[in-house]
Amino acid sequence: MLKAFLVDDEPLARDELAYLLKRSRKVEIVGEADQIESALQQLSYIEADVIFLDIQLAEESGLELANKLLESEKRPEIVFATAYDEYALKAFDLHAVDYLLKPFDEERVMRTIGKLTKLFESKAELSSSAMNGHAQTVESVDKLAITVEDRIIIVPVKEILYIYSEEGKTVIITMENKYEASDSLITFERKLMNTSIVRVHRAYLVNLNQIKEIQPWFHSTYNLMMPDGETVPVSRTYTKELKKRFGF
Repeated sequence: MLKAFLVDDEPLARDELAYLLKRSRKVEIVGEADQIESALQQLSYIEADVIFLDIQLAEESGLELANKLLESEKRPEIVFATAYDEYALKAFDLHAVDYLLKPFDEERVMRTIGKLTKLFESKAELSSSAMNGHAQTVESVDKLAITVEDRIIIVPVKEILYIYSEEGKTVIITMENKYEASDSLITFERKLMNTSIVRVHRAYLVNLNQIKEIQPWFHSTYNLMMPDGETVPVSRTYTKELKKRFGF
């Protein structure tokens, strides 16, 4: 069962959403807040899988809370639940799973729950595969099939620089090309297990063999300099593994 935390300064809206989520019998409400400070305080000791977050919070913005959650050690997924559709692009820049508009439609809420369920099933499968990897002999992948519109592009893994998610799309960058795919980032992460491509950030996978320079950044994070001149961020969650890989 998914553990959900609700952040909205309108009690009636919180109650309506809580009711719809509970009706699914797949979601448990583990906490509620009407402001950012209260939400952060509760989330410091409450474990939540997903935050349903309003954007307009009295004199605050839910986008501010979303930014803070991106850097937390145990980052919950984010679903924005708001009356304003103009923030949708910004929401997906913050890697939200979904964007619900008020007044809430039960069928639409159920689709969001379905999306979240599939996401966490994929995460569990990936984690299980990683934990059992030492007990299995898995053939390393040397080519990646990328579905682009009505074509399937075959790309050598060694030519991939990095992969990132943006506005609901997954973008694959090679030295020569850029491809946009509809498959999620976690799907590519699963396909590329046992290769030199690993996750370094909520929104990025990077080819360790293509990194040109590692630059220290704020709050124990790093930026990776890539051959195309772009930088890839490394969040605190993944710095330990990066240091282990490169021995620093």
